[in-house]
Amino acid sequence: MNVLVVDDEILSVELLKQALTTMGYQVSVRENGSEALAYLRDHGDCRIMITDWEMPDIDGLELTRRVRQESLGHYVYIIMVTSRGGTANVVEGLEAGADDFMSKPFHPAELEVRLRSGLRLMALEASNMTIFALAKLAESRDPETGAHLERVRGYSRALAAHMASNSPCRHEIDATFIENIYLTAPLHDIGKVAIPDHVLLKPGRLTDAEFEIMKRHTTEGAATLNSVLEVAPHASFLKVARDIALCHHERYDGTGYPRGLKGTDIPLSARIFSVADVYDALISKRVYKSAFSHDVAKSLIMEGDGTQFDSQVVAAFLALETTFQTIVKTQAEP
Repeated sequence: MNVLVVDDEILSVELLKQALTTMGYQVSVRENGSEALAYLRDHGDCRIMITDWEMPDIDGLELTRRVRQESLGHYVYIIMVTSRGGTANVVEGLEAGADDFMSKPFHPAELEVRLRSGLRLMALEASNMTIFALAKLAESRDPETGAHLERVRGYSRALAAHMASNSPCRHEIDATFIENIYLTAPLHDIGKVAIPDHVLLKPGRLTDAEFEIMKRHTTEGAATLNSVLEVAPHASFLKVARDIALCHHERYDGTGYPRGLKGTDIPLSARIFSVADVYDALISKRVYKSAFSHDVAKSLIMEGDGTQFDSQVVAAFLALETTFQTIVKTQAEP
């Protein structure tokens, strides 16, 4: 990770360089705001800037404002180093676009903690960009609407949040799990990009042979996401996305596809998403069926309790009927 240090004081620069190099960062130095702006325009790999407040030419405050006005194509995390204290100065810096502050003289341990905050933000931006790119890829081939994707992610988050405090599997669900299932639910059918048009876009029910081809969207989607995981093995959101893509057509009784997984061998994220996806398919109009009412969809999901669906997820669904109906109303088809 390349860090840009902007300061005209030699001693401050040397102390920052030494600390940052020890932590494993690459360090670039510019003495004023004009040079810093030019550097950021030419170096897209620079994602963190540490700037002094008081400098000639363009001070740190104005530099921060100008960075926020630039079209750099990525976010630059800005830490402002200053000897100024007081709430008014902090507010002024935050309003200009600074992300964090560090007082002079700084302590290396404090600097490291503040840099970690920046890295977390970079990771979040990267994950959101990955999800957006993959979702757009799936959207280009999948005939489902954006409203469907918004609804299923809303149902999934509601189910996970309810189960976090109201089910025996609550120990598996934390805030990260809930956020990940919400972020990645739209990627469940990304594998459909590999399905031939004559099958994917067929205006009617599929033949047995065509259905076998359609089933491959689960394994194709998982393979795509696994290839990304090989590059970013610690990205938990990609693991959730892969599990949902691969397993959202598995059935609790083991009669689903592609692997015939049974019970808790099916990842929890996929068991939750399965109820969300089926509910939305039932209440939505398709070329081969009319839209079912909420009550009909509810009865069909209850029929699948313990066979098609995990009973814990069905119980959460029944507790969230009003929430599901609200999501349908607010995310109606255009």
